[in-house]
Amino acid sequence: MPELPEVETIRRGLEREVTGKRIKTVEVHGTRSIRRHKNKKEFIARLEGTKINAVGRTGKFLVFRLDSGDRLVAHLRMSGQLLRAQARDPVPKHTHVVMTFTQGGQLRYVDPRTFGELFVGTPEDVAEHMPELAELGFDPVDEPMSWVVFGELLLRRRQKLKTVLLDQTFIAGLGNIYSDEILFQAGLRYDRTPDTLSSMEIRRLYRALVEVMHEAVKHRGSTLSDSQYVDVFGRPGNYQVEHQVYDREGEACRRCRTPIVRVKFQQRSTFFCPHCQV
Repeated sequence: MPELPEVETIRRGLEREVTGKRIKTVEVHGTRSIRRHKNKKEFIARLEGTKINAVGRTGKFLVFRLDSGDRLVAHLRMSGQLLRAQARDPVPKHTHVVMTFTQGGQLRYVDPRTFGELFVGTPEDVAEHMPELAELGFDPVDEPMSWVVFGELLLRRRQKLKTVLLDQTFIAGLGNIYSDEILFQAGLRYDRTPDTLSSMEIRRLYRALVEVMHEAVKHRGSTLSDSQYVDVFGRPGNYQVEHQVYDREGEACRRCRTPIVRVKFQQRSTFFCPHCQV
């Protein structure tokens, strides 16, 4: 699933490519990708003729502000892609929604596994149909805070550290890749609990959180072996070559040369260095 750095990379591309564009026509192929709508006609009617004023991000959700006052919300989940294209370009398999602009060009929503979705409506409609947006925690890229405040919030949690990092109601946008990378950079095991951390360890964790997120955004996110994440131009990210532990089972730790270990934790693969992380 694209995590915060990937979604932010896509948002920045969309901001440059579609802001100010007016949607001329909308095509919908199948209804699973717009499943919170009654039918295709309703979804299409709310989009056609509107202009995209801005593209924002809330956690892993993309939010398009339309001149009608509506919001178009996109959640890519496992395999969703938003691709800028020309009408003459070959249409990829699993293209479910196509928006064609009056100025030319298209924005295509492609999703092989169809877990992702698009929803358009007023802010009130979005709040009603997508209540999970209002439950998201702070954004480590857009909402900086002091490590002291972070520590106060962290110490209210009783779960293991990796579970805390993955909790979208605590931190919006993290997933399996970056939680492992953050914990490695902080030198902390995934199964520690917040109440065992010293103030120095809390400070290290917050610094690692912010630094890893900004570095991953700078490198335009991580594209794994399945190649399902690409930006709006179909280009892969580069941060995967910077991974210290994720998907490196058996390889030497770049700090201490100890082999990286993979364990199952809450039905997820978790990667860590048993020497560097305590």
